[in-house]
Amino acid sequence: MTYPTDLPGRPRPGAAGGPATARATCVLAPNPSVMTLEGTNTWILAEPGSDAAVVVDPGPLDEAHLANVVATAEAAGKRVALTLLTHGHVDHSAGAARFAELTGTRVRALDPALRLGGEGLGVGDVVTTGGLELHVISTPGHTADSLCFHLPADGALLTGDTVLGRGTTIVAHPDGRLGDYLDSLRRLRALTVDEDVTVVLPGHGPVLDDARGAIEYYLAHRAKRLAQVETAVENGHRTAEEVVAAVYADVDRALWPAAELSVRAQLDYLDEHGLI
Repeated sequence: MTYPTDLPGRPRPGAAGGPATARATCVLAPNPSVMTLEGTNTWILAEPGSDAAVVVDPGPLDEAHLANVVATAEAAGKRVALTLLTHGHVDHSAGAARFAELTGTRVRALDPALRLGGEGLGVGDVVTTGGLELHVISTPGHTADSLCFHLPADGALLTGDTVLGRGTTIVAHPDGRLGDYLDSLRRLRALTVDEDVTVVLPGHGPVLDDARGAIEYYLAHRAKRLAQVETAVENGHRTAEEVVAAVYADVDRALWPAAELSVRAQLDYLDEHGLI
């Protein structure tokens, strides 16, 4: 029998809904799928004793979910003062405009098209609201606009889709690029060493209590997949579809379209580095 503590990153049992750290509470969106796992994790962050909360990734445009996020914050004596996005995929961002209407907040994101209220997010920014401190970490790769948020007081990283609570993520070619993604993972691993980050608060799946272990697993997984793709090409598989069939034969076929995006990104990477 395999226990959660035996798995990469030491996932906590069950989905991520509810309190996760002293400052972070998850509200799980009702959009489960093979891609979103149990659903999108919407994060409510607040400094203990403060009445102001920051919401990260309001999730899909689902009125009941958005109302539940507001109600969860209010039940804890918090008002939503700011909304942040990790990236623009609709399962994280489609509800942001409506959520801004419900809460009267700005929406800050890296992509100008997703911002409401003017101010965006940039590399190295520090977001401070109600005493809460969040550091903006540039993590392109899954998408070009992907960000993570470092919550130093809890030793935590909010990772969006860059690191998931279970399984691995895709490199969403052509917007996502493998070289960028590998650099982003190395940047996050450095935070686990230099800044005592121990907890991953992912965009999907359970909380991970071994951030370094999870990120090192991701790096090893990517290296393994890249070698498999290179071997598949050497064996005569030229198209992304052919490579997926050869390399991902043991993966649920429902995930093959997503795997094809990652394979296209890997083929680009190998070509750029003169390896195929």
